[in-house]
Amino acid sequence: MIIAIDPGSEQSALVWWNGKEVLRHEILKNEDLLQTILYFSDVDNCTLVIEMVASYGMAVGKTVFETVFWIGRFYQASPIPTELIYRKEIKEYFCHSMRAKDSNIRQALIDRFGEPGTNKAPGLLHGLRKDEWSAMALAVCWMDKQK
Repeated sequence: MIIAIDPGSEQSALVWWNGKEVLRHEILKNEDLLQTILYFSDVDNCTLVIEMVASYGMAVGKTVFETVFWIGRFYQASPIPTELIYRKEIKEYFCHSMRAKDSNIRQALIDRFGEPGTNKAPGLLHGLRKDEWSAMALAVCWMDKQK
């Protein structure tokens, strides 16, 4: 199983993916997510995957540094094997282009797994919102590359 985190400066998206279904997805305040990570030791055969920030020569602001700070805290707190993946790798994997945007990656997930669906007829991706899509892409990318 993969637990994937799309980190942010104040809150982060979390997706639990077993290769067949999304077991859990949510957006948590970083302080709450840090506490949640401490309980991952109870999860067997699981890897935590965190999206890592990369610099491409452009100036960055305070929120990027705060995000990097939280990535380090999540990584250090994790009691299970933990991997970092750069956004570049996810863009290349799903879209074969560094110019890909979040909407392109979201569409690639829908093309692969089907429409999210509705409450009455939910699809595999039903209920994912905002940065949870990025966390899902992270989980799928990492799991596929391990096969």
